[in-house]
Amino acid sequence: MKPLEDYLIVDFSQFLSGPSASLKLADMGARVIKIEKPGTGDICRQLYTSNVIMNGESSVFHAINRNKESFAADLKSEEDKAQLWELVKKADVVMHNFRPGVMERLGFDYNAVKAVNPNVVYGEISGYGSEGPWRNKPGQDLLLQSLTGLVWLSGNAGGPVPMGLSIVDMLAGNQLAQGILACLVRRSISGEGALVQVSMLESAIDFQFEAITTYYYDGKLPERSEKNNAHAYLGAPYGIYKTADGYMALAMGSIPQLGTLLGCDELLKYTEVAQAFALRDEIKTILAAHLQTNTTQHWLDILLAADIWCAQVLSWDKLMQEEGFKTLDMIQQVQMSDGYSYRTTRSPITMDGELFTSTKGSPKLGEDNETIINQLIK
Repeated sequence: MKPLEDYLIVDFSQFLSGPSASLKLADMGARVIKIEKPGTGDICRQLYTSNVIMNGESSVFHAINRNKESFAADLKSEEDKAQLWELVKKADVVMHNFRPGVMERLGFDYNAVKAVNPNVVYGEISGYGSEGPWRNKPGQDLLLQSLTGLVWLSGNAGGPVPMGLSIVDMLAGNQLAQGILACLVRRSISGEGALVQVSMLESAIDFQFEAITTYYYDGKLPERSEKNNAHAYLGAPYGIYKTADGYMALAMGSIPQLGTLLGCDELLKYTEVAQAFALRDEIKTILAAHLQTNTTQHWLDILLAADIWCAQVLSWDKLMQEEGFKTLDMIQQVQMSDGYSYRTTRSPITMDGELFTSTKGSPKLGEDNETIINQLIK
């Protein structure tokens, strides 16, 4: 039995942050009912983050909304709103990711829901919090990366470099799921419900806890290396390097030891620990040139034997052929109600040896209305 079986989640959220949170809950056994606008549904169905269309809709919609049910309801229709209230009354969790004030206008804000369901756990994600001058700004991932300084941590020194994933959306979703789970535990003990609030802004700041703590200590902004940067606060050799036939990653390590192991005499003179940071661009330039003289596997054989932290750099096609990846069984086959099937990732959590998998793909818009009405509303 999965730990959240018999829990009912009514999810008004759309696009990435909120749906990523409800996906975590669904994978742990909760019944997630996704509330969508008739005709168009979640904007993520058609708002493509790639040029890949799967079964007529966005690939990201299928990836993030598997294992859920879809209930189409017009929030301007009193009949549909009445049905939603019946769902909300029975829900263990109600959640959304609209801007502050939207759910109040729709009539399904925390106070309204709590009035009919006193023990509800109500979760919400906003872009910038419910207070302050930024509260109505659009909570979009790239904008949050830019405003919170994340773009000054990746890539080599120079201009800002955003991360290649919607990282702030996913962070906020994970943190909302954590908060909801904590409140469900408390509710099981005391019967008390809760309002769980997460903002993308706070999530992005929390993500940088190490760097921001360092900044408050020394007052210095992060300085990325000009060559092979992988971490603004770490010295050489930390980075990714080109070899004769690919790329390899090197983590922390003694520069003279590397010089000896790799047969690079130019590195032997950097005997002081402080030089690894103070002269990191100089050291990385020497190391980068030397590593291109042989293959990735040649260098890995030498370094791994000496317990040096290093790895080959894999693309997905190569990763998925590796036995280390296959052993994890991270890919599952799911199927939609119309028979369309696709492969996607599973939950990364294992409990008591059980992998949290599900064969249920993403729902067609409103396909579960009849079942939900018969089971939960009538």
